[in-house]
Amino acid sequence: MSIFHLAYHVDDLDAARRFYGETLGCRAGRSTDTWIDFNFFGHQISLHKGAPFETAKTGRVGEHMVPMPHLGVILPQDEWVRLAERLHDAGVEFEIPPTTRFKGEPGEQSTTFFYDPAGNPIEVKGFADMDGVFAT
Repeated sequence: MSIFHLAYHVDDLDAARRFYGETLGCRAGRSTDTWIDFNFFGHQISLHKGAPFETAKTGRVGEHMVPMPHLGVILPQDEWVRLAERLHDAGVEFEIPPTTRFKGEPGEQSTTFFYDPAGNPIEVKGFADMDGVFAT
């Protein structure tokens, strides 16, 4: 099994710890006073204190212009539904509210975009059929 590792900046480690740990439900790992690791749905992210990267809505996907760059994860549909409900219940403001795109087409997916407290954009996709992730 391979997992990815991604390191990026946040401007407030305590806010990041609450958001990733409590709101998203990610388990915290090692940390110091300048960074913290999280199990981001089976992958490792390392949040370092610093200036977050610049983003702009330049990525056209279907009907939406999405923030670029962004990070994300693909979940089985039932897990995506539970997370979307959790985010809604936590009062997370969505850039793109939970929706389904490419309905009836190869690669049909549920998606939502939101920002962490530092303004880093996150996309979470859900697939009923994980074989559709790389459908053409």
